Amino acid sequence: MMSKVKLGPLVEIKTGKLDANAAAADGQYPFFTCSKDNKKINTYSFDGEYVIVAGNGDLNVKYYSGKFDAYQRTYTLKPSPQLDGKFLYHFMSKYVERLREQSIGGVIKYIKLGNLTNALIPLPSIEEQNKIAAILDAADDYRQKTKALIDKYDQLTQSLFLDMFGDPVTNPKGWDVKKGNELFKFTSGKYNPTKNLSPQYDFPSYGGNGITGMSQSFLIDFPTIVIGRVGAYCGSIHLTKGKIWITDNAIYIKEFYKDVNLTYAYFFFRGYNLNRFADFSGQPKITQKPMQNMSFMYPDLSLQNQFAERVAQIEKQKQQAEATLVKAEELFSSLLQRAFKGELTS
Repeated sequence: MMSKVKLGPLVEIKTGKLDANAAAADGQYPFFTCSKDNKKINTYSFDGEYVIVAGNGDLNVKYYSGKFDAYQRTYTLKPSPQLDGKFLYHFMSKYVERLREQSIGGVIKYIKLGNLTNALIPLPSIEEQNKIAAILDAADDYRQKTKALIDKYDQLTQSLFLDMFGDPVTNPKGWDVKKGNELFKFTSGKYNPTKNLSPQYDFPSYGGNGITGMSQSFLIDFPTIVIGRVGAYCGSIHLTKGKIWITDNAIYIKEFYKDVNLTYAYFFFRGYNLNRFADFSGQPKITQKPMQNMSFMYPDLSLQNQFAERVAQIEKQKQQAEATLVKAEELFSSLLQRAFKGELTS
């Protein structure tokens, strides 16, 4: 086992000074906030190698070397010569689980400076830190490239739809158009009591954000499209198969009045962005009426089927990449566990 020391003396910790609205879309430098996604800014207050820790919200950890600026609730950790920057980054990426446990507050949880300075970090020689960081970097690079490949498959299917059919809103290729209620019968899901939900049950329960649990019983037994109806996931689209429950947080297609390829319909709805129908006067919500009245591009069924066949080929490759990603995540997690127990390089 590696001996552990307090992190405080090994790093220089500061917080950013800026409000989130200081961001500039065309900024020259990264602007780190508590969000997982970086913004841009035209000024910088930091220059060097840093590990950046979100101070509130769900918390996250980032690594950056160079000029940047930071939001006022974001901690910047500059490692001393005794501490390899990437070694610190990987340690904090794992330690963030502990920080989430220590976070306090009401609606938005936050951490204090002491949560960082009192963290106990293993401190092998700098050479050993370099080796550990290199191994973890390689494993992380492998999983990130696999994630990027999966994203490319998703982009490819949407690009294929646009190439074959054009924009679903403007219909530039002039396909026949049907109203939503000429093709589909939309209906809302039903409330599923908590007593009917348990991980050991057999049937996926879909809400606005996809699968939200496993249900003791099922509501439908056919492939369909589920659409988020309320809240943050208003307008989200999910393609489902088999026996499932659909909650009252979602709308689904209960019946097809004409022949429509389900895969084609799924990508049409995704490209149409049903969130445009949301009422934002209170909690965001979508009703069935605008979907019944929407204009649905209706190309020849044979062309819809051709599209679906090509998507199936892409999905097969994507599934292989997803299986690889599972193994890559398992490998990285295992290496991360071993790294800070002193088991990795030995």
